[in-house]
Parts: sequence; structure tokens; C-alpha cells
Amino acid sequence: MIASPPNSFPRWRSFLALVFSFCAAIGVNAAASAAESDRPNIVFIFTDDHCTQALSAYDPTRITTPNMDRIAREGMRFDRCYVTNGICGPSRAVIQTGKYSHLNGFIRNGNRFNGDQQTFPKLLRAAGYQTAVIGKWHLATTPQGYDYYDVLKGQGPYYNPPMITEGDDGQPVTRPHTGYTTEIITDKTLAWLKQDRDPDKPFMVMYQHKAPHRNWRPAPKYLTWLDDVTIPEPETLWDDYQGRTQSASRQTMTIKTHLNANDLKLSGYGNMNDQQKIAWDAAYGPKNEAFEAAKDSMTEEEIIKWKYQRYVKDYLRCVKSVDDGIGQVLDYLDESGLADNTIVIYSSDQGWYLGEHGWFDKRWMYEESLRTPLLARWPGKIAPGSTNNDITSNLDFAETFLDLAGVDVPSDMQGRSLVPLLKGNTPDDWRQVFYYHYYENPGAHNVARHYGVTNGRHKLIHYYALEGKKIDDWELFDLKADPNELQSVYGSTDYAGVQKRLMKQLAAARDQFGVPEDSDPGTVRNRQRRNQAAKKNKQ
Repeated sequence: MIASPPNSFPRWRSFLALVFSFCAAIGVNAAASAAESDRPNIVFIFTDDHCTQALSAYDPTRITTPNMDRIAREGMRFDRCYVTNGICGPSRAVIQTGKYSHLNGFIRNGNRFNGDQQTFPKLLRAAGYQTAVIGKWHLATTPQGYDYYDVLKGQGPYYNPPMITEGDDGQPVTRPHTGYTTEIITDKTLAWLKQDRDPDKPFMVMYQHKAPHRNWRPAPKYLTWLDDVTIPEPETLWDDYQGRTQSASRQTMTIKTHLNANDLKLSGYGNMNDQQKIAWDAAYGPKNEAFEAAKDSMTEEEIIKWKYQRYVKDYLRCVKSVDDGIGQVLDYLDESGLADNTIVIYSSDQGWYLGEHGWFDKRWMYEESLRTPLLARWPGKIAPGSTNNDITSNLDFAETFLDLAGVDVPSDMQGRSLVPLLKGNTPDDWRQVFYYHYYENPGAHNVARHYGVTNGRHKLIHYYALEGKKIDDWELFDLKADPNELQSVYGSTDYAGVQKRLMKQLAAARDQFGVPEDSDPGTVRNRQRRNQAAKKNKQ
């Protein structure tokens, strides 16, 4: 037996300790890397004014959107996603903050978003995500919380858009672009995904389109698409507004009266260059000449029908380009191997009227603008072809992004993570009632200030200001008996119990979300106080 050298055991113990320490470090780092790789990438695709009526996963009667449908087919379609405030800027501010408009400070277009406040991209970035926003921003201030931004200046034109990005000195710089805006935004998103992101970090990119916002200028390749097709008219195109309060009839958003020559492509080019104008004139010139020659002999009804076809076809042409771009992004995710650990979410800032009630635009708490598309694909987590009928909202998006990243959701956010729903598990305490609030009056299209609650079956709406004056008008709808919301049953004895319950739920929702009492001269409490004062005066 050979004797060990003096002090050999201590040296061997030191060596073994070093080996074990090294292995442990490798194990910890491997675990950390595994945890990092488990955090999904997030691709959030967002459009402006896209309604479910123009997305064939919801409604195949007007258009086929195969790439949007692919997200639904390979993932989940949400059938009751409601917005908190149905207009562009406020919806985007809600998504950034997870808070209602009265708390995030952006209640109407024309406001400036306070980017210094807490937002979900800041929290994701602090947690190790690489963040980017590309396309429409529409919040008036420079994006904060993003490693990369390249956004449209203001609303942005459909052709040759100026876009704002970070310059070499760290300050925002505006750069010109030539081409069709939808395609430019897609190309920039693909370039960031392929070349500019850090492959060692999980990422969140907001891929956001201007389309199909007014005034609906199609891409060159779709200028004559649908020319030989007649789009079905909605059954409420000829609505006379008799079953509702004064607000419905005093709006200024009818196809009959309020579409202008620019909307209808009877004049104007937007931001086109000479070559683009030539293609535009070749497509619209003959059609416009035919209309001008015939219009003096057309009836009012025939002219409205012509306006409807012109408007809705241009809208659908803009949607078609968005769908093409989404297909390119989905293909890249699949081809690159990113798809397996990437959740793709598609939505819009609110719904839209494609002639329903004779209207274009949004803003109302009526179904067409209250409800927005929401589709999600997450391989291995979302059951393909699944649907969800829970009440969800753009208020939930920030919380969902944070939950996906394993980041604690701040207690002052007002929505809830959709992750359990994505996995097919609806929490027992999920919301049964939803609160909505629209503020922009006086303003475009003269839609009265209003708020309300809905449970998906019944809806209570309170109109409290119109044209600078206080009003106190109420509507109540039974969405099962009257899905087109043509006849309010507010004050009907048959719905007295429903009305009482919704009144209580409305007051509770305003308390829950901290809606300031003095922001509304017609709140439930103020109304009750006025009624009590009136009773005392009578006594």
C-alpha cells in the first residue's frame, strides 16, 4: 500500500470543492438560461379602426383575411373584447398603462401622453426584455421604455410617411420615406426582428399600423381589387334613430352626409409623389368619371348606396395590405424557429362602423365600436382553434404582457392578465360587468359624452354632455332580443329589475375604478341628489 503524501487530503478536498463549485455554477447558469428561454417573446400586432366585421375569422361576408385567420386557427379568438374608451389615442394610452383614461391622463385625442408614468414596456425592459415599437404611436410625445422606436409622425399618411426615430445623438429625428405606409411598417418590423434585436434576450415588439384609419387610401396593388364585387349592405344602413335618445340622431358621422370628397376619392392625393398619382388616376379616374356622369339622374338612395360601396371597398383594400404584412411576419417567425417560443397577439384600438346605423367612425358604446378584435397564438400553450367568450379588454393587455414575462403586475393597474384564459382556465372571480367611458365632446362627429356598463346581455348607457351642455339621457338595451340596439327599453316596466341592477353595478364600477365625481355632472349619485333635492322642494 502506498502512503499518501503529507497534507494530500486537504489538497484533494480543495480540488474537489473547486470542481463542485464550478459544476454548481454551470448548473445555476444553465438554470438561469433555461428560465430566460422559457420567457416567451411577444409580438403585439395592432391596427387602427379595424372592426370584427372586416376580419373573416369573425365575419366572412365582406373580406377574407387568411393571415389574421391563421392566428385564430392556430390559437384563440376572443369574442367579447371591449375597449374602455373607443378612440385612437386613449385606447393606446390604456394599453401602455393598464389604467382607465381618467388615471393615465389621456382622455381624448389632442391630449399629450405623459410618458414619465409607469408603463408596461418600462417594466419589461427592467426585467431583461428588449422592447421596440414600430408604426403608429399617436400619443404626441416621444415613446419611453423602448430600446428602439420608429413611429409615424402624428396620424401619418398612407403614402411616403415621415417617421420619428432616435438619432445618433439620442434625440428624436424625423426621416422621410417613400412607399406605402403599411408595407414600410412591415419591412421595418421584419428588419428589426432579423437584424437589429439582441438574439440573447427575449423581446417584445409592438408592430402597429395606421390602416385602416380614415381616409382609406389603398396600396397600388389593390387600387382596383373588389371593383367587380358588390359588398353586402348592413341591415341597419337605413337606421332612422327613432328608438334611442337624441344623441344617436345628432351625431355627424353618416355615410349619407358626412363622408367628404377626399374620403370618397373624388378629389385629393394625400401625400403621393408623381408616379403614385399616375397609378391612382388610372384606377380611380374612370370610376369617378362614370359617377359624375350619372349622379344627376341618381336618387338619394342610389347615391348613398354608391358612397357605401366606395367607402367600404377602400376600407377593405387597406385591411388587405395589413393582412399581407401579418403573413410575412408569421412566416418569418416560423422559418426562423422563433414561433415556438413567441406569443403573437392581434388587436385594434376599437371597433368601427362599416355602414351599421348608416355610420362610419367609432366612439359609441354600441357593439360595433365597443367590441374590438382579439386573436392570440402561443404554440403549446393555447389550444388551436379555441374561442373565449369571457369579457376581456384592452385594459388587460399590459397586465398580460407582464405576466407572460414573469413580472409582477403592479397593484395600481386596473385590468387582469389574460394568461389563464389563454390556457383555457377562467378564474372563478373573472369580471361579469364592464365599464366604458367616452369623453370627446365637443369634438369630431359630435358623439355625446357617455359612460355605461354591460354584462354582454344587457347594456346601460348614460349620456351626460352634448355640444357643451349638460344632458341626462339614458338607454338600456337587451342584446339578445335587440342585437342591433335599435330600441332602448330604459324606463320599461318589463326591465325594471334589470335596470335597477345595472344602475347599482354602474355606481359600483365607478367607485371601483376611481372615476372622479366632479368629472361628470350627471353621475348616478348626483342624479340621486338632484332627485332628493327636488322632493324636498316639493315638500
